[in-house]
Amino acid sequence: MTESKESTVRLLITCPDQPGIVAAVSGFLHSKNANIIHSDQHSTDPEGGRFFMRNEFFLPGLDMDGLDNLRREFAEEVAGNFVMGWSLNPVWTPKRMVILCSKVDHALMELLWRWKRGELDAEISMVISNHPTLQREVENFGVPFHHVPVGPSLRDKVTAEDTMIELMNGQTDLIVLARYMQILTSDFVSRYPNRIINIHHSFLPAFVGADPYRRAYERGVKLIGATAHYVTEKLDEGPIIEQDVIRVTHSHTVDDLKRLGGDIERQVLSRAVKWHLEDRVIVDGNKTIVFRR
Repeated sequence: MTESKESTVRLLITCPDQPGIVAAVSGFLHSKNANIIHSDQHSTDPEGGRFFMRNEFFLPGLDMDGLDNLRREFAEEVAGNFVMGWSLNPVWTPKRMVILCSKVDHALMELLWRWKRGELDAEISMVISNHPTLQREVENFGVPFHHVPVGPSLRDKVTAEDTMIELMNGQTDLIVLARYMQILTSDFVSRYPNRIINIHHSFLPAFVGADPYRRAYERGVKLIGATAHYVTEKLDEGPIIEQDVIRVTHSHTVDDLKRLGGDIERQVLSRAVKWHLEDRVIVDGNKTIVFRR
């Protein structure tokens, strides 16, 4: 049975921990005749720590106009009293997602496949790539594909990013780098704070640069893995959303490591994207609080 999304909202909260937060939030929702469906909370320290909450609730007849009113009332009656950072997000409106890729297809195909199966609650607005290689595969899913080449100079990169920004204008709530082998400029990243997710192998910082799997093989590593994180201006240092590892042995070849690494990248990225789309991730400085079901 599919759960109804109509009139359902997710409330995310972060604030200094103190007594009365849960009571105030629950009391407010009760006063509006809202029914709490799911509730998760976490405190870093009951004395002087940070408090995090995710509530999913149903309010009969709620629409976008009603949600705007609810936001104003929550700000006045609850949020200001507890110095909250918060958001109220309608479940009935899927987030718009844009995927950036290059030539490697495993992460991209995993996202498109899960989206087609209904596992990712999003509208994929488009796929943008700096190579035309994967156009047919993307369009087979009924998703628009745009080829935006990136030249070697900084000016070329900025021109390409300007083109992507124009293409995405008004059509994206989340950008996913599905092995997009380009470093984004700080100006581009700053436009989408905590709204760009990247995936890469977890050999960093030990094996930086080209052909990390061969160098890991030569070093005799026993674990390989992947990391999904939000993109910040500091390369590969943004808040981590999800990680996973798998054991390897001396019998695995370099190609084996690459295949196993690709498998982990697909799984880790899809989980991170799913959790973001379901409003399960709260960023706290350079860390994340992830409320998994």
